[in-house]
Amino acid sequence: MVLSMDRWAGKLAIVTGASSGIGAAVADALVEKGLIVLGVARRSERIEERAKQLSGKKGKLHVIKADLTKEEDIVKVFKWSKDNLGPVHILVNNAGRVAHTNLTEGKTEDWKSVFDLNVLGLCIATRELIVGHQVVNYPGLNVYPASKFAVTALTETLRQELNHQSLKIKITSFSPGAVESEMSTLNPNLSPERKAALEKMPILKSEDIAHGIVYALSTSEHVQVHELTIKPVGEKV
Repeated sequence: MVLSMDRWAGKLAIVTGASSGIGAAVADALVEKGLIVLGVARRSERIEERAKQLSGKKGKLHVIKADLTKEEDIVKVFKWSKDNLGPVHILVNNAGRVAHTNLTEGKTEDWKSVFDLNVLGLCIATRELIVGHQVVNYPGLNVYPASKFAVTALTETLRQELNHQSLKIKITSFSPGAVESEMSTLNPNLSPERKAALEKMPILKSEDIAHGIVYALSTSEHVQVHELTIKPVGEKV
C-alpha cells in the first residue's frame, strides 16, 4: 500500500474542536503536511496563537469561532469556508465533550449537552459538507459512551448512503482509548479520586491520534480505512 500525503497538499481541511487536545494536534499535523486547515472552536484565540507559531510551515492554519452545539454557527462555518477558502476536501469531526454525572442522578441538560455536540453537531457538520466500540468501565461517564456508539453507527450509515449515491468520499471512524486531554488528565476540575485513578492508567498523547488520521489520509485513493481503534499499550478496557 502506498502511503503519501502529497495529493492533499494545498487542499482544505476543517477540524472541529481545534483549540486543544486531539483537534489541535490534528490541525498542526495537517498544516505540517502542506494542507490549508480551518480550525473551529469556541476558544478561537488558542487557535490564533498556534496559527502564528505555524506561520513558517508548508500549509496554513485559519481560525473561525463557533459553538458546535448551535446549528447556525455550524452553517456559518461552512459558508465562510466556501466564500473565503474554497471547497472542503477533509472534515475532521473531532469536537466532543463529556459530562461527569451518572444515570440515576444526572441532569437532563448535561445529557443534552453531550448529545448536542457529540452526535447532532457531527450530523449537521457532515450534512453541511456533503449538502464507539464499547462501554467504558469507568464511573461518571453515563451517556458519553452512548453518544460515541451513535457516532460509530452513523459512520456506517453515511458510508452506505454515499455508496448509494456513487460518491467517492472516504469515511473513517476513529476510536481512541484514553487520551491526555482537557476531558481527562488535563481537566482542572477533576476530583482528587478521579485524578488519582487517571494517573494510574496507560494513556495516549493527542499526537498519537493525529498520526492515525494522517495514516488514513495517506492511503491510496481506492482504500478506505473504515474504522481505526487506537489504544495505549496496557489499556484494560
